[in-house]
Amino acid sequence: MQFTKYTGLGNDFVLLDGATATDLKNPSALAKTICNRRFGVGADGLVLLLPSDKADIKMRIFNSDGSEAEMCGNASRCVALYLFRRKMVNKKQISLDTLAGIIRTDITDEARGLVRVDMGVPHLTKGEIPMTGNPAETAVNFPLTAAGQTFYATAVSMGNPHLVIFVPDISKVPLSVWGPQLETHPLFPCKTNVEFVQVLDDKTVRMRVWERGAGITLACGTGSCATAVACILNHKTEKNITVKLDGGDLFIEWPDKKNIFMTGLAQAVFTGDYLGD
Repeated sequence: MQFTKYTGLGNDFVLLDGATATDLKNPSALAKTICNRRFGVGADGLVLLLPSDKADIKMRIFNSDGSEAEMCGNASRCVALYLFRRKMVNKKQISLDTLAGIIRTDITDEARGLVRVDMGVPHLTKGEIPMTGNPAETAVNFPLTAAGQTFYATAVSMGNPHLVIFVPDISKVPLSVWGPQLETHPLFPCKTNVEFVQVLDDKTVRMRVWERGAGITLACGTGSCATAVACILNHKTEKNITVKLDGGDLFIEWPDKKNIFMTGLAQAVFTGDYLGD
């Protein structure tokens, strides 16, 4: 089984295309084994590239625990670069069919691997996120209790659920303790991604993420977009910000509170043959 591994700021993925992807019977099981960092290739997720009648390619994303994700911003950048470099799509503006809808990418600097992604319109109501409670309500700066703490959080959907929590000092956040308890909080029937954010100035924030189904990762594209939305809704930053992640920086723009845009690097790591079951 030939694969290619890509990374978006340290958020890494195993990519499969062609008959390898279309003929795969149990992608969830494969994700668990191929993503294993001790006995497999090692990755945060498995990405299948499939035919689509709506976009240039259909992208299915499976987390390292086997669960399927609706959308992944870092994977979108990786896939766009992969498709263009493999000449599977002969243009730099590439559309991706995802469970969260059509995502449009633009390779702005192919040599560097810089890709800008139109991430669509953030969803803010409880029904859209989804959360329990009145489906028409928003969830901005609301209290919730987990891990023996009371947090004030803002919930956003970028096609997948996010919970953004502002902290004064991100270095003091026990991410491996708080993350899993917030991910599985009963307010979120489909679980949630969790972002802890320290505002550095009105144009820059530092963010660390616990990803639903993957745990601590070095970067999260949808999480960075959710972070920017939460910053703006809580009047903490301007509309264009740099999100500093463990794996590098993403530039996020939400100019008119409609579509949100993410720009960042993607990088090929290696290609190989997977010999596992």
